[in-house]
Amino acid sequence: MNRILCGLAMLLTVAACSVSSINVPAISSGSERLAGKVIWHELLTDTPVDTERFYAELLGWEFRSLPHANLNYRMIYNEGRPVGGLIDQTQLPTSADISQWVSLLSVYDIAAATDAVTSGGGTVYTPPTSLGDRGEIAVVADNQGVLFALLQTQSGDPADGEDIRPGDFLWDELWAEDASAAAAFYKRLATLSVSSTELDPEGARVDYKVLSSQGQRRFGIRTNPVAELPSLWLQYLRITDKAKLEEVVARVDSLGGKVLLPVTERPSQGHMAIIAGPSGAGIGLQTWDDKNTSGGGDA
Repeated sequence: MNRILCGLAMLLTVAACSVSSINVPAISSGSERLAGKVIWHELLTDTPVDTERFYAELLGWEFRSLPHANLNYRMIYNEGRPVGGLIDQTQLPTSADISQWVSLLSVYDIAAATDAVTSGGGTVYTPPTSLGDRGEIAVVADNQGVLFALLQTQSGDPADGEDIRPGDFLWDELWAEDASAAAAFYKRLATLSVSSTELDPEGARVDYKVLSSQGQRRFGIRTNPVAELPSLWLQYLRITDKAKLEEVVARVDSLGGKVLLPVTERPSQGHMAIIAGPSGAGIGLQTWDDKNTSGGGDA
C-alpha cells in the first residue's frame, strides 16, 4: 500500500479513536442490519470551510457540529436527513493531502468481518472501535489495497425502499484492478451474491459486477477504466435529470471545485459526471428519475 493510503488509514484510525469515548448519533432508527449494504459515507478534507461552502451552494447540504467540545466531526444533512460526516484532516497528525470520500459497509458481526478481511488478503488498520450509539467501526483495506470501513450499527441500518432524494447518495462503485478477485473478497464479508453484466460503452466491453444482499443491489465492481489511477471506491449522488446535471456541473468551477469528467451518457441508463470539491476529493453525479428513487444505479 502506498504512503498516501497508509496515511489515510492512520487518519481514520485517529478519527475513530478520537470519538470512541463520545456517543456519536446513530445513522438510522431502523431495527435490523442489512449486511453488505453501503450505509454511510465520510469525507476527509483539508479545506473544511471551503468544502462545506461548496456543497452547501452546489447541492443545498447543511453541516452541523455535534454537541461535544473539540470533536473534529461534522454531520452532513440533505433536506434535513443525515447522509454523511465530515472530518477536518488539518486537525489530525499528517502533512499529506489525502482528502477523499470513504464508503462504510454494513456487517452483522464486525469481529467476524474483520477476520474475513484478513483471511481474504486484506488489511485491518483499525480494530473494531466503539462509537456509542452509532455502533462499532473498523477501518480496513481490501485485497487490492482499496480503503473502506466496516460498520456494525447499534440500532439498525437505513431501511431499504426509502426514497433517494436529489443530493442523496445513490450508488457506490469499486474500480478495481481485478474485478473478479474483488468480488470474491467482498462476498466473504457478508452474504452477497454476484451477477455480471456485459456493457459496451463506445465499443469497449465492460464486465460489470453487481453485488446484492436481501434481494437488493448494494454496489457495483468494474475493472478500473483509468490506467494511471489507483483502484478506488467511487460514490455517486442522485441528480434528477440531464438538464439539472448540466446546470450543477456548470457551477462547479466557480464554486472552487473541478470537473473531472464532463456530463456523459452512462451505458446502463441516464447521464453522469465526476467532480471534485475544493480539497480534490472526487465524487460522481448520476441522473436517476422519480420512477427509480428506491434503488441504486449501475454502470
